[in-house]
Amino acid sequence: MRLIPVLRAGLVAGLLSAGLAARAADDPAVRTVRTLYGSFTAALKASPGDVGARAAAIGPTLAETMDFPAMARIAVGPKWQGFTPEQQAALTETFGQYFTATYATRLAQAAGGTFTVKPGVETRGENRLVQSEATNAEGDSSQVDYLVGQTGRIRDVYLNGDVSEIAVLRGTFADPLKAGGADELLKFLRERTAGMLAAKPTP
Repeated sequence: MRLIPVLRAGLVAGLLSAGLAARAADDPAVRTVRTLYGSFTAALKASPGDVGARAAAIGPTLAETMDFPAMARIAVGPKWQGFTPEQQAALTETFGQYFTATYATRLAQAAGGTFTVKPGVETRGENRLVQSEATNAEGDSSQVDYLVGQTGRIRDVYLNGDVSEIAVLRGTFADPLKAGGADELLKFLRERTAGMLAAKPTP
């Protein structure tokens, strides 16, 4: 006789779990990451070895899904407030180009692999954390998490679960900023971007 209540409880729990998973999958933050990965997959199929072509393919989606103004400001740090509006605008645009070229370059390692977005979403203050896995053709996987802001755009990327992309960039930008402020950082970003885009296609 006790079996029926147990079965009912299990059924209710199963339905609730399914409902929660469906709502998580419909979360705008999850949709943002899935849109990003959709562009990555399409770019790899169209131009698997050409960095420039991949950058052109994923650029519009990155501009849509990434909060480049916030990311550039946080990566630069306190010095940002001392820059003119013109310098801030130039840095934001150039940062977006640099970030796009960086991801177009990294995609070469994902050729033949898959991207899996996990349905669960974690609240981080006013932001949402979406977890995912990137698996290469050999089956090796890496955890990649995305911090999505209130605007529905990505503000940071965490590699292997805890390495902040913005924190790494902040360290990378420190020397150019110290050497010549906004102008030197612009030069640095443009040179690095041009170098990545000029890379020869992978055979």
